[in-house]
Amino acid sequence: MSYRLLSRLFFALLLIAASASWTGASAQFNQKPGASTSTSAGSVVTTPRVRAELVAHAPEGVGPGQPLWLGLQITHQPEWHTYWKNPGDSGLPTELTWTLPAGLTAGDIAWPVPHTIRIGTLANHGYEGQVLLPVPVQVGPDFQAPLAGNGTLAVRLRATWLVCRVECIPEEGEFALQLPVRGSTALHAAAFAQSQADQPLALAGDGQGSQVRVQGERLQLTVRGLPAAARGQTLALFSETPEVLIPAAVPGKDWTQAWNGDVWTADLPLSPQRGDTPASLPLVLALDQRPADQQAPHAWRTVASVSGTWAAAPRASVSPALAAALAANQAQSAPSAPTSAPLGTLLAALAGGLLGGLLLNLMPCVFPVLAIKVLGFAQHGSNRRAQRLAGAAYTAGVVLSFLALGGLLLGLRAAGEQLGWGFQLQSPAVVALLAGLFTLIGLNLAGLFEFGQFVPGRLATLQARHPVGDAFLSGVLAVAIASPCTAPFMGASLGFAVDMPAAQALAVFAALGLGMALPYLAASLVPAVVGWLPRPGPWMDTFRRAMAFPMFATVVWLVWVLGQQSGIDGAGALLALLVAGSALVWSLTLRGRTRVVIASVLIAGGAWLISAIGQNVTKPVESATPIASDAPAATNAWQPWSADRAAALMAAGQPVFVDFTAAWCVTCQYNKRTTLVDSNVLADFADRKVALLRADWTRRDPAITAALTQLGRSGVPVYVLYAPGKAPVVLTEILSVAEVRQALATL
Repeated sequence: MSYRLLSRLFFALLLIAASASWTGASAQFNQKPGASTSTSAGSVVTTPRVRAELVAHAPEGVGPGQPLWLGLQITHQPEWHTYWKNPGDSGLPTELTWTLPAGLTAGDIAWPVPHTIRIGTLANHGYEGQVLLPVPVQVGPDFQAPLAGNGTLAVRLRATWLVCRVECIPEEGEFALQLPVRGSTALHAAAFAQSQADQPLALAGDGQGSQVRVQGERLQLTVRGLPAAARGQTLALFSETPEVLIPAAVPGKDWTQAWNGDVWTADLPLSPQRGDTPASLPLVLALDQRPADQQAPHAWRTVASVSGTWAAAPRASVSPALAAALAANQAQSAPSAPTSAPLGTLLAALAGGLLGGLLLNLMPCVFPVLAIKVLGFAQHGSNRRAQRLAGAAYTAGVVLSFLALGGLLLGLRAAGEQLGWGFQLQSPAVVALLAGLFTLIGLNLAGLFEFGQFVPGRLATLQARHPVGDAFLSGVLAVAIASPCTAPFMGASLGFAVDMPAAQALAVFAALGLGMALPYLAASLVPAVVGWLPRPGPWMDTFRRAMAFPMFATVVWLVWVLGQQSGIDGAGALLALLVAGSALVWSLTLRGRTRVVIASVLIAGGAWLISAIGQNVTKPVESATPIASDAPAATNAWQPWSADRAAALMAAGQPVFVDFTAAWCVTCQYNKRTTLVDSNVLADFADRKVALLRADWTRRDPAITAALTQLGRSGVPVYVLYAPGKAPVVLTEILSVAEVRQALATL
């Protein structure tokens, strides 16, 4: 029976490695609900929507009187855009905050000319494609170059920008750059030259050659001094001051322009949101059709004096009470350390964890380890001391594993990761490794091989010499299999735990582990329970071989889970690799020269197979679809969840039922194929016009994690019924037809 200790030892090492790879794969950019931020300072920050890079231009080095420019170069994904200094009808301008060495002073952004981006009846001023926002840097006479070190200056930048398509995502990044003092920095000279060409040129005589005259709700603009290249051309007009002009005004319809010799005039409507009348109005005029020569001037800036006064639009005021409430909400939303839970809440969470862990033994995801547990009890026969030690060691393995997973989860959440219970199976690599491990254990249980055939004799007898360690690793294995599942009472307890201080949260995880181990601990301590088991004998070998099939069934489930994560190509690649691995294990059971030849061929073939299709296992699906039920009616009714879609349906007065699910959650799949396809339940959904949304958490999704957190949950399954004007109703983890219909009857 030495195979058991070695298999569990291998699994424990595998779990540690998988957890390390999960935490080590920290990206440079970390998206959070409603905002995005970089987690490490480098010169580049990449998000799903933009690539932002801190660049510099110092062709003659850094010194007093030498030209020095810094800038943020933003490359947008197709259809996405960021904003100019006056964003238009909506949006926010990009902001740059510099941390520079003594003697260096950063100026304002030298904004390139924007273009108008129309979205429905609105219009914004911004940038698409690639844009460089340059900033001039003044090197003062007190600047002193470093005398030691590598002769570079540390430049740091914190940038915030709003990137929009139809939806808008606020993002930010921390950037760092080492700038050589004496050497030439001109790698991005072409980009800075193009940015210089894209900036508007100042007209001579600002304030004298341009004038704005107020006439009721319209402005009469006169601009003099435009160069000959602009005369007679159609011009686009941008106001640097927000809420003076109407960004969406259509030329030729809402406003007109004309040339009178070298004087350009325009008749413009005032914005309904205008404020008080300024003394002057900075404006940018650009050629509607840019010249073929990209370096040729095509935009000019003027500051027009304002003649007359317009009536400022009324502004909504905020009452002192509302202002105080908003300030209180802002203070409450600021991140703070978790506060200790009241004693009653803590005791309820501990009781829920203990009861939830106890019921976790009834979940189908725990069944594959029953064979190991039953065999472990039976083999001790009447040795009461060995049984008690095995029970205590198994309990220690379960409790410590729950503590380790809970500590890892809490640590990652404290670092800003959006994770919940079962997070380890959101990684396709972990799913594939588990499938390989259970294939190996299944082959062993089926009698294809014994681990003792492949290792030295001293290692082969480890289990016999260390039965306590074997029982401990059995507990580790049980937790690894059970962790994707949640049982009744578990969801609420884990939801409380993730918002508690670390000590209290870990106490809840320990209670969960104790509850799961309690039946087996009791069996080891109560002689009557062990007396019900048959005495050790030939039946154990038959039982062992029969239990290979639950292991293979687990492999089928894991391959299906990976198919939801990486698509049909990923599932097919994993199946091919499992077959190749099984063939290799079989070849190692052969003897003599046959073993060497066949094993060598299979190793070479397996290596080629990994290089050819291995990447398909972890390759994400481009457009994941929600996990659907087998019933056609249910499949057609369910739609993918998003916070915006749920809010829109609620705003329209329609109730919404949300299924927070994941492919690796066996409880989720059980509910999906029983209660949620029941004809009476589906009829009630249809009669009450309930929108059915499915939130698929198979892969990491910060938006779903945030929604679960708002509901006081940290794992799936979670079932919620939303009704306009009512508080959300959270149903139990194991759904019944009666419970769902009763909740629907309240609508």
